[in-house]
Amino acid sequence: MGSVFGNNIKLSIFGESHGSGIGVVIDGLPAGEKIDLDEIDRQMQRRAPGSDKTATPRKEADKPEIISGLLNSTTTGAPLCAIIRNTNTRSGDYSNLMNTPRPGHSDYAAYVRYGGFNDVRGGGHFSGRLTANLVFAGAVFRQILQRKGISIAAHIYSIGNINDTPFESTGITAELCERLNGEKFALVDQTNEDAMRAEVERARMQGDSIGGVVECIVQGLPAGIGEPMFGGVENIIAAAVFGVPAVKGIEFGSGFAGAKSMGSQNNDEFYYDDDGNVKTRTNNHGGALGGITSGMPIIFRAAIKPTPSISKKQNTVDLGAHCNAGLVIKGRHDPCIVPRAVSVIEAAAAAAVINLI
Repeated sequence: MGSVFGNNIKLSIFGESHGSGIGVVIDGLPAGEKIDLDEIDRQMQRRAPGSDKTATPRKEADKPEIISGLLNSTTTGAPLCAIIRNTNTRSGDYSNLMNTPRPGHSDYAAYVRYGGFNDVRGGGHFSGRLTANLVFAGAVFRQILQRKGISIAAHIYSIGNINDTPFESTGITAELCERLNGEKFALVDQTNEDAMRAEVERARMQGDSIGGVVECIVQGLPAGIGEPMFGGVENIIAAAVFGVPAVKGIEFGSGFAGAKSMGSQNNDEFYYDDDGNVKTRTNNHGGALGGITSGMPIIFRAAIKPTPSISKKQNTVDLGAHCNAGLVIKGRHDPCIVPRAVSVIEAAAAAAVINLI
């Protein structure tokens, strides 16, 4: 299974949702980097399940156990390895899924790819549970990036038809960035929270789920980073973001809306600011031109699909009997994973950026 990301700093993720634990190995970290373990815990708790009605009631402490690569809270240069124990599994909830793949899940595709030996309990290695590893790695990367003047923040751009205020494409304040980095339900305009929660609750009460969009900004990257063609900034970020199981789309800058505009509207005109730096007055290009950073903030949005595990009866097939069948999914599931996905998208962005620089 291809669970490794990065060339300069390699990130390898292992484990299954209902195994004894999950974990991550990070190769290539420079020695001598101070790591704040409390900050790692804060980011882990933003993603952790069981603390909000929009999330699965499955409770996991998500306390990473660092096995190697850190001494006195400082990187040693050795591979940094962390394990997160699974403590609250109900594998019996998945006993009927070996032959009846869940709509919207990896079950059938993985059954074919791995000859029926794939672990379907909670999604196994395909589960969003493994994004806890990514958040751990991202929390490490972000501390290193912040010391280089690079900050990352994201917010819930939308849930269903309820929208938050978009980021200012030319940049956000340090105060807003810091606030969002500490919130479990991260919004630019916090007055939108009640309407979003009501949207999630409607889906939950119907035995259904709902999706949304996460918007992310990376500030502080200088111009000139990245390569054309296949080594572009957008390419590397997109590869990391699509490692998040629920992501089904990504756009940078004006994205698909820009496709409906004229070139004269979508082009970003250059100017010198008061300090003699080249800037653009708008940022429809999302911080990258020709795959290379322009010095403007990187802005992208990731589409998060509705949680495929719902309690409504659905149609599927019985792979053993070779016939059509009905399925009711058991277990504990998020009616909306968008709030928990915010910290995961930030972490994916951090993994991409630290490789780029």
